[in-house]
Amino acid sequence: MLQGLRLSKKFNLILLFVFLGAVLLCGVIFSSILTQRAEYQVTTRANLLMQTMLSVRQYTLEEITPELTARLETEAEFLPQTVPGYSARGVVDRLRNSPEYKDFFYKEATLNPTNLRDKADEFESGIINQFRSNAARRELTGYRTSSVGDLFYIARPIAISQESCLRCHSTPQAAPKSLLTTYGSDNGFGWKLNEIVGAQMISVPTAGLVESARRDALLFVGLMAAAFAIVLLIVNFLLKRVVINPLNRISTAANEVSMGNMAAEFPAEGKDEIGKLAAAFNRMKTSLMMAMEMLKQGL
Repeated sequence: MLQGLRLSKKFNLILLFVFLGAVLLCGVIFSSILTQRAEYQVTTRANLLMQTMLSVRQYTLEEITPELTARLETEAEFLPQTVPGYSARGVVDRLRNSPEYKDFFYKEATLNPTNLRDKADEFESGIINQFRSNAARRELTGYRTSSVGDLFYIARPIAISQESCLRCHSTPQAAPKSLLTTYGSDNGFGWKLNEIVGAQMISVPTAGLVESARRDALLFVGLMAAAFAIVLLIVNFLLKRVVINPLNRISTAANEVSMGNMAAEFPAEGKDEIGKLAAAFNRMKTSLMMAMEMLKQGL
């Protein structure tokens, strides 16, 4: 296939194949690195938000709930501020008022919640059932689709670890009257100690980071293409100056000699391989002239 092409075209084709292979290999490696980096950033965001919510819940449990518990029997309506999950979700809802965090989500998804706002959907129910089937599992992570795009989630089980939690979730008879007034007696009861009843779900968007990684990958490929174009121009200039032009001069001199013009000189420029080739042609021409002279004398 390459036999009918000129030397410069052969060289350019070989260089092109080498470049395409290098771009493909580097592109795959660079894309993998960017993907891992994006996943690390997404995971870091989610873990940071999860730890923040755990801190909010602990603060509520230790500082807020003890101050308001006594009022549950006297207030006309239930005080949701006593519930750690309510405080955590309220913090995230306020965080989402910022455009940068509008697609961040936090939910304490429950199979049988008191507040139906916390009712687990089909996907969340599957996560909770995985925790229930394996009590040793402490965390699940992965990706899910939503109306705002792909989300990376971290899920941790919610288990009833304290007897005090059962006051509001064992039976309607044991629950504060204000809770029954606000939420009724149909939901959120029948929980048992150490039972996994739900899952903390943190979801953070991946679109921005993925798009950034794609832009970086395209920029990398574009820079490599520009660098290759510059290198190709420089190599072609040097190839023509250092190799092609000297070979053309040697070829022209050889044609002249073959036509009987013994005055033609093979330009021996430098001591490289082309210079050695020109010197060899000059010696051949000298030997040919001597042989022709000897033939003339013999005649």
